[in-house]
Amino acid sequence: MTQSSFVRATTPLAAAILVAFASSCSLVPHPGAASTKDKAFIAYWPPPAGSGRLRLAVKDLIDIKGKVTSAGSEYLAKNGPPAKEDAKCLAGARARNVDIVGKTNLTEFAVSVSGMNSYFGTPRNRLDGKHRFIPGGSSSGSAVAVADGRADVSFGTDTAGSIRVPAASCGIFGLKTTYGLISLKGVFPISPGHLDTVGPMAKDVPHLVEGMDLLQPGFESRYRKAIAAKPSARQIKIGRLYLDGTDPAIDKAVDDALAAKHFKVVRLSENFKKQWEQAQKDAITVALGDTWRNDQRYQGKKGVTAKTLATILAGSLQYPDAYNEALSRKAAWQRSLRQVLAKVDFIALPTLQSAPPKVPLFGTSAIFELLNIGRQNTQAVNLAGNPAVAIPIPLPQEKGVVPVTSLQLVGKKFGEAELLNASRLIASKK
Repeated sequence: MTQSSFVRATTPLAAAILVAFASSCSLVPHPGAASTKDKAFIAYWPPPAGSGRLRLAVKDLIDIKGKVTSAGSEYLAKNGPPAKEDAKCLAGARARNVDIVGKTNLTEFAVSVSGMNSYFGTPRNRLDGKHRFIPGGSSSGSAVAVADGRADVSFGTDTAGSIRVPAASCGIFGLKTTYGLISLKGVFPISPGHLDTVGPMAKDVPHLVEGMDLLQPGFESRYRKAIAAKPSARQIKIGRLYLDGTDPAIDKAVDDALAAKHFKVVRLSENFKKQWEQAQKDAITVALGDTWRNDQRYQGKKGVTAKTLATILAGSLQYPDAYNEALSRKAAWQRSLRQVLAKVDFIALPTLQSAPPKVPLFGTSAIFELLNIGRQNTQAVNLAGNPAVAIPIPLPQEKGVVPVTSLQLVGKKFGEAELLNASRLIASKK
């Protein structure tokens, strides 16, 4: 996607880009406090040798009793009080006595998409074995912890793609849950009234199911029922959405993955594509406006980066006029998506329009973050509230090209079990 087409595609961000030019700077990494060499964790607690229990990593946006929730920020790491109790979404993990192995790194306040963090260090994405590519954000540490094998499951949060984007960037699975399904009590807010969700990330579908069962006890039973209801891809109808600006090789990889398993695939209309594109813009507007509403109290605080402050200020330019206008279209978008999903079981499209870019030599900036927003196809799902999963699929190997890309599958509300059954079929070796 060219810079000019990106600006056209994200019209609500035009003012934000101007703010970013005025306010941002390259960020040179601080000799930060991440406690593993891969920078995946802000705090790492190795499990007892031979425990045999599930290892769970938790994004440091989610409260753990007695620990400071840093939200990836130097300011909160140094000034935030320890949490008085666990976030409600951890109740299942506590009841199962899993090994919580640490709090994972993220972009500051979860407001940017590269996954880079100038204070704690940037989690190292091993997708190509050389740590060259950004890990994706904001749940970057959660993705890298799983990809590096330090956790079996990690919990992330997803406001506009913050689980699916790092999952796609790091070659793992990531599930954005239905809005409202998992409690947000004890989770640092970005857009709790409209977009925020909590979900699991894992290397494979069985572990993703385990993670979902921790968040929603009884899920594994529903998943088994979904398998029994539709054990074959031939029984499943998928609507294929094609978006402008996508790398043709990635589109082909998605098509090949669906064809290989013999799903019934139909192409979705140009009219629906236009609705999706509008919903992408509206979701960004809502996310920025809610960032301003929830994070403006951190303006002027020592330890909050210029890049983050630029994003917060950009939100002030969206609120309340553009913000309210975007929300006024939400119900119509939900209705359109519901109508499509009444005719097909799922919608498939790439999670990212291109491969993740390389880590900039001198750190990130607001402009780099904004350009990366244009590569993701995730925001529209958050505005609708539906669940969606990022599934790693092979990408034909060429010199200098990463070996995998990501297929995003969107399902009906509260249809996580059916969504993971379809994911199982896509990921199957048979």
